[in-house]
Amino acid sequence: MTNCAPLASVFPKPPDTIMTTLLQIHEPGETPVLHEGAQNLAMGIDLGTTNSVVAISHDGQPEVLLGEDGSLLVPSMVAYGEDTRAFPLVGESARQALLGEPESVVSSVKRLMGRGAEDIKSLAGTMPFELAAGEDGDNDGGMVRLKVRGRTLTPVEVSADILRALKIRAETALDRSVERAVVTVPAYFDDAARTATRDAARLAGLEVLRLVNEPTAAAMAYGLDKGAEGVFAVYDLGGGTFDVSLLRMENGVFQVLATGGDAALGGDDFDHAIAEHFLAQRTKESAPHTLTSDEAKTALMSARLAKECLSTADNGEWMIDAGGVTSRHRLDRETYQFLIAPFVDRTTDICRHVLEDAGLKPEDVCGVVLVGGSTRVPLVRQRVAELFVREPLADIDPDAVVALGAALQAEALTVGSDSLLLDVTPLSLGIETMGAITEKVISRNTPIPVSKAQEFTTYQDGQTAMMIHVVQGEREMVDQNRSLARFELHGIPPMTAGAARILVTFTIDADGLLTVSAREQTTGLEQNVEVKPSYGIGEDDMARMLRDSMEHAKSDMTMRLLAESRVDGERVLAALGAALSADGDLCGETERDHINQAVSRLREAIAGDDRDLIHARITELDEASRPFAERRMDRGIRKALEGKRVAELTAGDSSSPSGEEKNKNSDDVAAAR
Repeated sequence: MTNCAPLASVFPKPPDTIMTTLLQIHEPGETPVLHEGAQNLAMGIDLGTTNSVVAISHDGQPEVLLGEDGSLLVPSMVAYGEDTRAFPLVGESARQALLGEPESVVSSVKRLMGRGAEDIKSLAGTMPFELAAGEDGDNDGGMVRLKVRGRTLTPVEVSADILRALKIRAETALDRSVERAVVTVPAYFDDAARTATRDAARLAGLEVLRLVNEPTAAAMAYGLDKGAEGVFAVYDLGGGTFDVSLLRMENGVFQVLATGGDAALGGDDFDHAIAEHFLAQRTKESAPHTLTSDEAKTALMSARLAKECLSTADNGEWMIDAGGVTSRHRLDRETYQFLIAPFVDRTTDICRHVLEDAGLKPEDVCGVVLVGGSTRVPLVRQRVAELFVREPLADIDPDAVVALGAALQAEALTVGSDSLLLDVTPLSLGIETMGAITEKVISRNTPIPVSKAQEFTTYQDGQTAMMIHVVQGEREMVDQNRSLARFELHGIPPMTAGAARILVTFTIDADGLLTVSAREQTTGLEQNVEVKPSYGIGEDDMARMLRDSMEHAKSDMTMRLLAESRVDGERVLAALGAALSADGDLCGETERDHINQAVSRLREAIAGDDRDLIHARITELDEASRPFAERRMDRGIRKALEGKRVAELTAGDSSSPSGEEKNKNSDDVAAAR
């Protein structure tokens, strides 16, 4: 069982004074410059799927910035009018427009961040607006588009409108300009979604100090970065999404161990279950007619009120007006919990899978932080407590906790912090090698920021360029993973196959953004690319990729080993062909026929699926060509020694590298990539 610090020390009261700065967290190469006054002010933003929140922190005391009406939440909705020059309605005013002009309102746009044109088919019918692919010539990586009120918008533009409204709320509350922010993102967000979020903030006139994972921000709000030791779970159940993360706090280092979730699971499912229950009663008793879309919205609003009421009350009564008929519906908490139990159980199943990924048991978890408005539901808290064998932490408003943590991080980046946050990569990253094999450079769940390098070499004699194909995923073969980027390294000195040394470096910064570079070690020639991948992966895709990698682990490895054997066979054939072309006169006719027969048998084996047979045929060809290879080696030695005196041959002995230096220079090189 993991050692846990006493709760009294894990969750101390926020300090009255700012602690001495031990560490400044900033983007690589960009050191924040401290300024006085407004320039030293930054806010924390929780850009949510259903609702968004903005907060500020001063002297370690974070607080949510309220609207003029005293509201804490800003609904993540935008209503667009017919006048394209007018500013859109955002928040509660957009929610009100939903009843009168639903075709003008965009909601849940966060689900589209980082999604591409190829996702349109899978998303069609699941979003309350029309989706379209990008037009030819658009320089946006194939970003999906929304058609609203005769205009075409990107998720980045809609998110920018929400962020702009949050910026205005902060500036109104503080009576000063605020242009810097820490923005939170789900832990499962990949590079495309993070890039899209940062682009939206820039479009809204905000400088993003850092993108912070939502569970990390929630943990900071509870003070886990101030003396906590051990493993903590962050259970985040919002209106439309569910996420769970396991974090380890040790010696001031905050590390995400594992994450999981469901992008289509949340409080909205509770609303639908209650609404369907009400409508079934209504149809049975008095009003068996088909509801219009507006009437369905009314039923969902009644269901939502019932959900919120039954979080504190034992029973209640609600009405649905539709088709000129008013129906009354009673619901008690026991029935309500029966209706939503399947959805709550799905969240705990995901929690168990995440624990397995991290190699932990529920009792190893020292505390559970609740995030999201749907965690107010008593059944949710009951199930979480049963799973982790401890009462969850719910002292902070679950709607505000992420924004409060982001505000603390914003203050840390402008004033200073004594904790280090380490998030993790959601999927493995690597490059394509010969045989369409994926060679992983950075493994899944590696803490970030991180930089890792691996050496590769050439496959053909005289090869002067190399294509670097960056891929993401857990499968062994390239076509089973996602392509992120391609770039070429030119100017490789022509050498024999396997002699060149190309160092490929993957660097992920604190925001989770990836840069890949390739350097030829002999010449120092280098190419790099900031990977801005084509959009097209979401949490559902990510979960599927992880599931497939586990289900097909054995078959994938078999396929990889077969591909490697084929590459070995092709390499042997290529090397032998080059040797025969250069020194074929050393090979007699009978010997040549014997070698050709062995070559044919190897080619047949390569075309098949028997890895052992390929290896046997390679050995057979080696034996058939060995006399020729020996004669060729003798010719090469004689040619090298021709015209040389003994003194010349022994003079260079003193300059040969020592055993230590030989070992130093014998780095492992991935063969013939």
